Parts: sequence; C-alpha cells; structure tokens
Amino acid sequence: MNARTLKIVLAASVALNLFALAAGATLLVGRANVERRIESQHRAPRSHPFMTVVEGLDPEVRDRVRDTLRASALTARPDFDEMRRKRREAIALARSPDFDPARVSALLEESRVAELRGRARIEADAVAVLQTLEPDDRVALSEILTRRGRFVVREKSDRKAPRTAP
Repeated sequence: MNARTLKIVLAASVALNLFALAAGATLLVGRANVERRIESQHRAPRSHPFMTVVEGLDPEVRDRVRDTLRASALTARPDFDEMRRKRREAIALARSPDFDPARVSALLEESRVAELRGRARIEADAVAVLQTLEPDDRVALSEILTRRGRFVVREKSDRKAPRTAP
C-alpha cells in the first residue's frame, strides 16, 4: 500500500470510530433519560406520606380531617370500581375475536367519566375540608390536591391487607 491509500484508510477508520463513539454516547444518554422517566413514574406520589402530614395536626382536627377524607374516599369508591370494571371490559373486548372499536371506545369513555366523577367528588370534599382549617394546616394539607397522589380506601378491619389504589 502506498502512503495515499494508508491516509484514506486511516481517515475512514477515524471517521468510523467517531461515528461509533457518537452512536454509543447517544445510546447512553437516551437510556439514562428513559431510566430517569421510568423512575419518576414509579417514585412515591408525594414527598412524604399524606397520613404523616395528617398525624402532625392537632388531635381533634386530625380526627375530623381523617374521618372526612375517609368518608369521601368511600363515597367515591364505586366510581373508581366502575372505572376499573369498564377498562377491564374494554381490554377484554379489544383482545377478543369479536372486536368492536366503537364499543371499546365507548367503554373507555365511560371509564374516564367514572374516574373524573370520583376525582371530582374527592377534590370537592378536600376543598371543603381545607376551608375549615387554619392557614398553616391548610398549607400542609394542600398536598392532597396533587394529582400524583392516590387515595387508598382502607377500613379499620383491613389495615394489614394492602389494596391497590384506583
């Protein structure tokens, strides 16, 4: 090989190596971004558990807030049960040989409406509770209005058994 051919081969090798290096860096950065997004989705819904905030309140306020929010969650529970049931029906219909896109869309819409109805009920009750609190307590409890949080309905008899949130 002459010097000119060696220079061309060397330049091509450098270009190929730079391309491979750039592709590797892009892959690593993209993977880190995906992992960060997944981690943020699985992160605890709030910076600290809501009941910890409630426990820090004055005992009579704490009991009233806890009872009101529990009653609200129990009242909204049928809406969230309907939401899950409609979504399961839509998924089952989408997987079946009798796939009906209009029916699947209708079931998903009914699921969304049920979820919004339950959320509206809980949020309205939360605002009513916040209205009765002192400013410092209201600031601490305003976190209940965050959408990332999930309400878990538990009765005293089933505190040991974990439930999935709506």
